[in-house]
Amino acid sequence: MLKLKKISLSAISSFFGFTNSFVWSYTQGPMNTLKPTIVPLTDIIPQKLPLLMGAGPVPIPPEVARANGIVISHLGETMRKVATGIQDMSRYVFQTSTTKIFGISGPSSAAMEMAVTSLLWPGRKALVLNMGTFSGRFGDLARGVGAEVTELTEDGRPFRVEQVKKALEAQKYDVLTLVQGETSCGVKNIELPEIVKLAKSMGLKVIVDGVCTISTMTFEVDNWGIDIAVVGGQKGFSSISGVSLIAFSEETYEFVNNREVRMPHWCLDPRRAYKFWNLGEYHYTAPVPGVLALYEALRLITEEGLEQRLERHMTSSKNLQLCLEVMGFELHTPAEYRLNSVLAIKNKNNVPVKELIPYLIKNHGVEISGAFGLDIFRVGQMGEQCRPQNVRLLLEVLGAGYKHYGVTLNTQEALAEFDRIQVKNSSL
Repeated sequence: MLKLKKISLSAISSFFGFTNSFVWSYTQGPMNTLKPTIVPLTDIIPQKLPLLMGAGPVPIPPEVARANGIVISHLGETMRKVATGIQDMSRYVFQTSTTKIFGISGPSSAAMEMAVTSLLWPGRKALVLNMGTFSGRFGDLARGVGAEVTELTEDGRPFRVEQVKKALEAQKYDVLTLVQGETSCGVKNIELPEIVKLAKSMGLKVIVDGVCTISTMTFEVDNWGIDIAVVGGQKGFSSISGVSLIAFSEETYEFVNNREVRMPHWCLDPRRAYKFWNLGEYHYTAPVPGVLALYEALRLITEEGLEQRLERHMTSSKNLQLCLEVMGFELHTPAEYRLNSVLAIKNKNNVPVKELIPYLIKNHGVEISGAFGLDIFRVGQMGEQCRPQNVRLLLEVLGAGYKHYGVTLNTQEALAEFDRIQVKNSSL
């Protein structure tokens, strides 16, 4: 029988011409990384989650939460039915007849990016109507694909048709971008339908961000002539973050389908998305739980009825606005062009908002939002936020938070006014 002799590590190294240090580093290298201290998620997330009353994300209904815990195959007959249902319900919510509605595995900004990269490339020109952080983001996205970008800027005010008309007559553009609601400062583009109509009459494609407005206020893709509309799941839909929707008009999708310039993105190519959403073919592995959550969110909107839902949002927001004023706050945005889905409220007495927010979370279990350079705070009126118990708690907590910083508000008067409104509404 052949007997094997033990061969030393140094002998092997010498035979192959390796140094001992090389072999040692190769065999022992991975162990140089220390095992991290493991913290269970249950030790990170509070036992009682804060009520999300900021600019988004918002609370989600139990049906959406349950759907978000289900995993099925991203291909096959079941997912095909889910995708078809999402498109059918989205047509209702977007108020459009287009068949080119796609879900995107990414936030609202990813939907914005698909829109921009579909219509713009080097040599094409975009006019960006910039009212703040999110409408201005279109400019960054357009420059990223090499387009020529001109920005009209308004500081906390909506754009007017005449203003846009002058810009369009001064130079030729291919694409116009704008938001219906600027989340960063609570401003609504009140002349959006007229601006879209003007741009279309001058041959432009129009992209509209409806992230905080679709399903919270009137938004009509077909009647207004919008070419591409985008929305995220985490605001008016009361679904999860990280899954968004985009709607292309049939004409605009054909324009994209026939473009000769190479698309800069693979995942965000609407032609590839079409294969999954309309044909049931593979594009990439969709975020199945998020897609199912979006289905349930759309189902709840459809069952409630769009008209009823819009009325609920408007009523809840106006009641909150009134009670905030009774409380002693001043709304940042004039009522004429105030966004009802995200309210911007002027801070009082130089209370440190960056400290107020974590204080309210830790001590009262309610979260609001700060702002981007403005001395305001923001509260949301989207989806599940528009429930009487949530609005009342928000008022109560704001009063307690400001009191902690030495500012006395008319909290009890505001709560009494809110209760009076609820009694009145229940008797109608």
